[in-house]
Amino acid sequence: MEDLLDEEKCLMELMELDRVNRVRKLLMMTKDKRILLSKIHHTRLLFGIPEDFRDRVAKYPDYFLVVTGGDGNRVLELVNWDTNLAVSELERQFMVDEDKAKRAFKFPVKHGKELELEEKDKRKLNQLNTFPLVSPYSDGWKFDVWTLEAEKYRVGIVHEFLNLTLEKRASIHHIVEFKDEFSLTRQTYLMLKKQPTTFYLAGTEMNWTVFLKDGYDENGVLISKDPQVVFNEKLYKYADMQQMEVN
Repeated sequence: MEDLLDEEKCLMELMELDRVNRVRKLLMMTKDKRILLSKIHHTRLLFGIPEDFRDRVAKYPDYFLVVTGGDGNRVLELVNWDTNLAVSELERQFMVDEDKAKRAFKFPVKHGKELELEEKDKRKLNQLNTFPLVSPYSDGWKFDVWTLEAEKYRVGIVHEFLNLTLEKRASIHHIVEFKDEFSLTRQTYLMLKKQPTTFYLAGTEMNWTVFLKDGYDENGVLISKDPQVVFNEKLYKYADMQQMEVN
């Protein structure tokens, strides 16, 4: 067990810059470029953030600033915008395989049957509302909340949020934690349910988990495993062995 603890400590040091960049990207997606430190601490396991992250941020004055809000809570603010980080996974996918990216999401135009459109014309019309999504690193929160552009923005926010997680999934509680920062609505469940090609929702509307389908193979196994995930699996295996010995 001591060896495992030493291994985890080394892993935290090795992955520190990666974790810092994940937090920077989270801040860059928020409306005001700030998040309560307590929220980051509550969701730290989701992103592989070490428990002492609140102390580590002092090492990165060029990236973060910790201030005290009016309610006395400590808030983490973004110091500098990094254009290189402000590229979503969706945008990367679009550059690599445009057709695949276009098939990932659908925002069909509502049109009456009286138009009597041929299939190819329907496709052209619907393509107008398929891509591009509004970048989660833009000021999409300024759109009127019920417009198509605003929905595209929110879908993009959730997609990027999930992509930043270690296991490409999150529960409703994780997502709601950042509801105000990401300008999400109470209709998030229904919004994601309309995108079955990209998201898989498990559970009920009041207690659900959303998965990024591209992150898993046909057997439901995570395709790309972060070193922390690999370590956690080793830890679980060790715990199971200890449990078997006790029994």
